[in-house]
Amino acid sequence: MTTAEGKLAVTGEPAVQDEPAVSDEPVVPDKAAVSDEPAVPDEPTLMEPQAPPAPRPGSAGEHALQKRFGTADRADRFYAEQTLAHVNSAMREFLARQEMFFLATADASGACDNSFRAGPPGFLRALDERTLAYPEYRGNGVLASMGNIEENPRVGILLVDFFRDRVGLHVNGRARVVEDAEMRTAHPGLPVEEAPGRRTPVWVEITVEEAYVHCGKYIPRLSRVREGANAEAALPTARDSRKGGDYFGAAAGRP
Repeated sequence: MTTAEGKLAVTGEPAVQDEPAVSDEPVVPDKAAVSDEPAVPDEPTLMEPQAPPAPRPGSAGEHALQKRFGTADRADRFYAEQTLAHVNSAMREFLARQEMFFLATADASGACDNSFRAGPPGFLRALDERTLAYPEYRGNGVLASMGNIEENPRVGILLVDFFRDRVGLHVNGRARVVEDAEMRTAHPGLPVEEAPGRRTPVWVEITVEEAYVHCGKYIPRLSRVREGANAEAALPTARDSRKGGDYFGAAAGRP
């Protein structure tokens, strides 16, 4: 009991604690806690395999210079936006109009050569988006470009439109020399040249690895010479033993 002041009364009897309530019902264990089945550990979360990042286009040398001169970001934008592993439809249309290109080759030791090829519009033709081919017309008999290709198939082609769009197209890839009969069997629609000087025994077939634009910033705009007497006078004639003659005086021993 308590006093009037609300304090506990003091007695001589020991305090008696309340006994816990007793139930006649058996204790039922928590089913969620007890199970006859063995515990199964959680399976680890499997991560989707990640593809390795695609290698940057270009050589280790150009990458080193990009870093040195602070142009890596610009180069990466160009790689991402302009460099393809095939010739797209716009590039194929461009190829169909071109009458000339420059061909870079190298032999097995790396000694380089750059040559010029010309023909009717589209003579460098796209057989499909990853394959180009051109007929190897009769030349001076040296066969430097094809000789290099026999040793080292890597080639670089540059086409430049000086007359209409003032833009260029680079195509890099691997080339092989193909006999005319084999090429026509694989591609029956190839044109047959009637001019004796343009009949070719072989073609050069290129598997495209890179194709990208060459900007027109420094490409001069040229105009075609009008056909007529003046134009004909500037062309080499059948009387020339070497087309263009000994222009640089090499045969004459010019110092």
